[in-house]
Amino acid sequence: MEDNKAVWITGTSSGIGRALAVEFARNGELVIATSRKVSLIQNFKKELGNKSKFIIPFELDIRNREAIISFYSEVSRNYNITTLINNAGQSSFKSAKEDSIDEIKDIIEVNLLGSIYCIKTVLPSMINNNRGTIINILSVVTQKIFKNSSAYSASKNGLMAYSQVLREEVRENNIRVVNVYPGATKTSIWPNQILEKFSHRMMTPEEIAKIVYQVYSQKSAVVTEEILLRPIQGDL
Repeated sequence: MEDNKAVWITGTSSGIGRALAVEFARNGELVIATSRKVSLIQNFKKELGNKSKFIIPFELDIRNREAIISFYSEVSRNYNITTLINNAGQSSFKSAKEDSIDEIKDIIEVNLLGSIYCIKTVLPSMINNNRGTIINILSVVTQKIFKNSSAYSASKNGLMAYSQVLREEVRENNIRVVNVYPGATKTSIWPNQILEKFSHRMMTPEEIAKIVYQVYSQKSAVVTEEILLRPIQGDL
């Protein structure tokens, strides 16, 4: 494996994050899989047979900047993280009036600040090595206004803007910055009543993961910068 290169994926215990970890591992990529629920990563590793060796789980809360620094220091002794996939996320389906300050703070800390902490952690090494890939799993809420998503939308739009500026700043360092905007995807982020009513119209995490891997696999001189993915029947 080239210079022990690894792909760091956040929020890998379920949903799109789990599908990403599985897709990359099945293609022989070494995955540093982080989550607050590391036991769930251990569970799905068993499904991968001899490919399970490509997934290395770590417990990590990306809201904690010091924990990220400690984690990265440990991992960097043995692995060269050349790709970061910011997938960890939280949501709320309440109106702006109903959202509590604590709920808003938690969403912003995970979806925006936590992702920026991760970017800031890997960026110096990527710049020094003159290569790297940063992929952010954002949301269709950056492209269209949805009611009852004010905090979630603010966090995802914030990371979109941050990453678009970052992209221009690191082009000269051969660092690819990719933003992925999935529409409705069948994951536990949705309330049960929404899943029961609309799951047949939703995309699957596996479908998203396959497309992300295809983009990751492009030759280094090529970058697909923005990817909008929607169910064929449109938004919910």
